[in-house]
Amino acid sequence: MATRIGAFKIRELENFFVPILQNCKNIVELKSIHARVIKYSLSQSNFLVTKMVDVCDKSEDLGYASLLFNQVKEPNGYLYNAMIRAYTHNEGYTSAILFYKEMLRLKDPERENPIFPDRFTFPFVIKSCSGLVCYNLGKQIHAHLCKFGPKSNITMENALIDMYTKCESLLGAHRVFEGMVERDAISWNSIISGHVGVGQMRKARALFDSMPYRTIVSWTAMISGYTRFGSYADALDVFRQMQIVGVKPDEISIISVLPACAQLGALEVGKWIHIYCDRNGLLRKTSICNALMEMYSKCGCIGQACQLFDQMCKRDVISWSTVIRGLANHGKAREAIEMFGRMKQANIEPNGITFLGLLSACAHAGFWNEGLAYFDSMSKDYHIEPEVEHYGSLVDILGRAGHLNQALDVIEKMPMKPDSKIWGSLLSSCRTHSNLDIAIIAMEHLEELEPDDTGNYVLLSNIYADLGKWDGVSRMRKLIKSKSMKKTPGSSLIDINNVVQEFVSWDDSKPFSRDIFWLLEVLTSHRDTTDPRIIEIMPEDGSECLG
Repeated sequence: MATRIGAFKIRELENFFVPILQNCKNIVELKSIHARVIKYSLSQSNFLVTKMVDVCDKSEDLGYASLLFNQVKEPNGYLYNAMIRAYTHNEGYTSAILFYKEMLRLKDPERENPIFPDRFTFPFVIKSCSGLVCYNLGKQIHAHLCKFGPKSNITMENALIDMYTKCESLLGAHRVFEGMVERDAISWNSIISGHVGVGQMRKARALFDSMPYRTIVSWTAMISGYTRFGSYADALDVFRQMQIVGVKPDEISIISVLPACAQLGALEVGKWIHIYCDRNGLLRKTSICNALMEMYSKCGCIGQACQLFDQMCKRDVISWSTVIRGLANHGKAREAIEMFGRMKQANIEPNGITFLGLLSACAHAGFWNEGLAYFDSMSKDYHIEPEVEHYGSLVDILGRAGHLNQALDVIEKMPMKPDSKIWGSLLSSCRTHSNLDIAIIAMEHLEELEPDDTGNYVLLSNIYADLGKWDGVSRMRKLIKSKSMKKTPGSSLIDINNVVQEFVSWDDSKPFSRDIFWLLEVLTSHRDTTDPRIIEIMPEDGSECLG
């Protein structure tokens, strides 16, 4: 039948199937259309098979796409590109690369119809290299692009920047970026995100400040980077600048900035975000509600966190775990345990974070029997293998309850190496319960893990002092002096009138530092607070703060 159909008739039939395939909604419909294609002897039509592969791509059925491809005796470049595109879209990166390698074998100019990679091939092949995080393969593809592809193509150059940054080769990314004839927002955002990803926030900020125009992605990259690497004040500063220039926060930027609010205690900013989310219908998103609850909890407003939890339309395991940990951290152990009961009634499977909250609640309340039961329940009932944090919580529970030998036994039987936090927790419990023998054991490990931490030596010195062993106190003091150890100065952060102020011990760089130190002396010595200088510094209406 195929021989009786002329070229014009074939094109006419192909055009007939195009709108049908464009309206195809699922694989069941596609199979029916495929049957009609076979009936009209068009199963070897690269044009129609490419269209059918595109349907498979959208339906995420790569098995059927491969079946279609394998039935074509002489696939052309368009069909190869469709297969590479489909596998890349559906994270089948290795298969996409294999199709590309097969395509390269068909580029021989002596073939009747040689196939060369083109501008439709490379963006997806490069993206597959990014997905595989394979730097060497990416470099090879870049070389092929220089050989076969166009000299300048912004889509492919952006894909290369993304590939190099994901492979943490910022040198390669910058070479592409600086060689671009034209750059768009994607180019800038990709190079900035690359520096953010490896913690080079100064370089990221310099690029951000030099951008000709910024998108919400640019602002969010900076906010999330500052939050991730602990520069919370900078995160809030960028968030405020974003509002000043009129860029509306989206879900990702809000989730990125809320941890900074929590760490700084910037409750007013957090409340503003809550109101903004409410007005813009964002409270329907579970992830935003979870971030708001975490913020309220860390800012000491567990009541608002619980209220928001009760108002949520949909709760996931993170929602339950967040409120349980919040209640535990605020000393509401029974409420945390009751919340876990509600969680089980709602048929929500707990995770490791949930049990960290429960164990913390038991530690603060002294419920050591319940803590042991929850720890055993993790693996027994929910098949969750305890991690080092769970063992640390268990040691804390037993140590606070005075079961120091049992706590030491847990540490010695851990399947992983105990960290300094665990030994530090045990040492602290030894101070509470005046157990010198186990304290010395804990200190031996802490000397290895944290040899320069003054606090550990001071703690052991205090244990010696509590027991009246002054020779031990003297020995600890000499050890501290011999190692020339210095204690890290204490610091605190406070948000005043939307400006974050950091105060460090003995820091005299603040404009009102002399007044601050003087007022501290007044407060610590219980002097007469009717001194006119105090009244001048502290307005009666409480409307202003120092500095």
